Amino acid sequence: PGNYRTQLWDKQSESFLPSTPGLGMHVEVKDPDGKVVLSRQYGSEGRFTFTSHTPGEHQICLHSNSTRMALFAGGKLRVHLDIQVGEHTNNYPEIAAKDKLTELQLRARQLLDQVEQIQKEQNYQRVRSG
Repeated sequence: PGNYRTQLWDKQSESFLPSTPGLGMHVEVKDPDGKVVLSRQYGSEGRFTFTSHTPGEHQICLHSNSTRMALFAGGKLRVHLDIQVGEHTNNYPEIAAKDKLTELQLRARQLLDQVEQIQKEQNYQRVRSG
């Protein structure tokens, strides 16, 4: 299972505030073979679970479905992600599980930065072509 919650940047207070309930997040999980094991729409916070029968590195991708809100927030969206590895996972030492969590957190951060960059570019193009 995984838990996440999002925070939007507030320009006025110059801090991250709990997200607007209307914000939608899409969670997609792929197994090491690239097969989608979860693809679902959630709210600004959520809990997702998936079962995979393939051992190895999984990709977890979270993206916002609301560019309007992200742009309104200056394009800054913070995601707190917590992944728990099942008790029944075979040969999975605790240390490896913790390392994997750090990897996933880093990957999620990179993906969010990419989304942010794309949104900024789209906005820039809109302004130029407007």
